[in-house]
Amino acid sequence: MIDGYGVDATETAQRIARGDVSPEEVLDAALAAVDRLNPVLNAVVLVQEDAARKAIAEGLPRGPFRGVPFLIKDLGCEAVDFPSHNGSRLLANTRYRRDSAIFQRMRATGVVTFGRTTSPEGGIGPATESAVYGGPTRNPWNPDHTSGGSSGGAGAAVAAGIVPFAHGSDGGGSVRIPASSCGLFGFKPTRARLPDGPYVGEGWAGMAIDGFLTHSVRDTAVMLDACEGADPGAPYCAPPLLRSHADAISRPPRRLRVALCDTTLTGDPIHADCRAAVHQAARLLSDLGHHVEPARPQADVLRMMRAWTDIVACGTALGIHSALRGRALGAEDVEGVGRGAIAHAATLSGERYLQAVGEIHAFGREMAAFFDPEAGHPWDILLTATLSEPPAKVGRFSHVTEDYVAYRTGPDGVFAYSPFCAVFNASGQPAASLPLHMTPGGLPVGVHLATRFGADEELIALCAEIEAARLWRGQRPSIQA
Repeated sequence: MIDGYGVDATETAQRIARGDVSPEEVLDAALAAVDRLNPVLNAVVLVQEDAARKAIAEGLPRGPFRGVPFLIKDLGCEAVDFPSHNGSRLLANTRYRRDSAIFQRMRATGVVTFGRTTSPEGGIGPATESAVYGGPTRNPWNPDHTSGGSSGGAGAAVAAGIVPFAHGSDGGGSVRIPASSCGLFGFKPTRARLPDGPYVGEGWAGMAIDGFLTHSVRDTAVMLDACEGADPGAPYCAPPLLRSHADAISRPPRRLRVALCDTTLTGDPIHADCRAAVHQAARLLSDLGHHVEPARPQADVLRMMRAWTDIVACGTALGIHSALRGRALGAEDVEGVGRGAIAHAATLSGERYLQAVGEIHAFGREMAAFFDPEAGHPWDILLTATLSEPPAKVGRFSHVTEDYVAYRTGPDGVFAYSPFCAVFNASGQPAASLPLHMTPGGLPVGVHLATRFGADEELIALCAEIEAARLWRGQRPSIQA
């Protein structure tokens, strides 16, 4: 940002409010950073400078982030002034007739949105390498590695300091994976905590939700407070908060019982650097007075992953067929994984789709039991790594293959690389990735915390307590504004 790498959105807004810098100057700095860094990172697309300057000239809302430059993900988050490719050549330059509820609420905070960030086609995958952008999005810590996905452009833009925070979304880890890969904080709220309308009622059978990539817990807390709550006509809503996220982080949580899992949730080993990150976090939590003990849920994770794969294939096929509007799919319309998803969806019956949704719901109950004292599991928090290994090399999760099922569930597939995140999209429980570890080679490794359904305030309070004990904003990637 304009003065000091890692300055968060709250501090940037305070500087603007004091008159130290103007919204125009901060926007100029962000645009200059795009010009300088985007040729390497390929993170920011569809820049709408005129829309941003018009918003400033007409008077910004007097919200908590008034004047702070902001980017929205190029997937969903429909907005009249911001056309979208949605990560796909098929959907390139899509225009919208009205703003989505999530965009309206973000805009009301006073942010100055000036463009979008890259995402993989369909939001499928832990890397951002969509053909519509002409190449992969790269990690500011090491451009040979991915910045993650599907909010990979957001992660790269924030980590590099182009903007202090950015919008993302998370249907299988798509906020937490780039947070882990880029050394940022990423929080997935309880299912339906944020609005989906009016363009959809729910994403991926309720597994997808919006979120934010931030340098600080407080930025996420304030933005969640600004955006939380169902939009009119939503099919369901999250349990009401007992207090705001911002209030929750103002004081530490009660002392919690933390289940430590240093393997995958099926007991398979993870990379030594990720295991070390988990144990370092466990020691920190113990030092803070929390009770930490080894344990892991006994839930049917493999069945959940198969159900997730089927549901997302159906959602992908629906999106592609809707965009085709009756014409045949062309060879260049979508990438290999998308074609594979269509082919897989064609093998599934309506009965199987509903069965898969039922399996996801059953899995949610299995995971809920792990945090239920009446079920004999007095755990408050589950501690794992965010990913099973450090950020992957660029190209490993490209969308070239048409074997959609193997891409997701194969021995070298997405779920093997990211075995923790989608668990909590399926269960609907809140979860977060915290940037607490670096590999000897200088790559970020995230630590993952999750809790019971609806307990967002307690989880984010714990994240803030950890942040205060282990300030992480001084870390600097090799590519930065």
